[in-house]
Amino acid sequence: MNLGIAEIRSNMADALNRVIYTGERVVLERRGKPAVAIVSLDDLAMLEAIEDGEDVKVAKRAIAEMKRKDEKPIPFAKVKKELGL
Repeated sequence: MNLGIAEIRSNMADALNRVIYTGERVVLERRGKPAVAIVSLDDLAMLEAIEDGEDVKVAKRAIAEMKRKDEKPIPFAKVKKELGL
């Protein structure tokens, strides 16, 4: 379902019900172009799991690269101190 941002005001209940009960994704458009989507919590959880998996892959590659270069990891406490956290 695609709706203009101005249309969502009068169709919010219907749009949310479609997302909640059918899992449909609602795309809101601004000037005819997709701007944002309303998705179910299941879809959000799936997207976050994918992002987490990608983060793990990047971290593993960074660790492997450090090992290849025989570099030592920087302690988190030192990083926090250098960043003023």
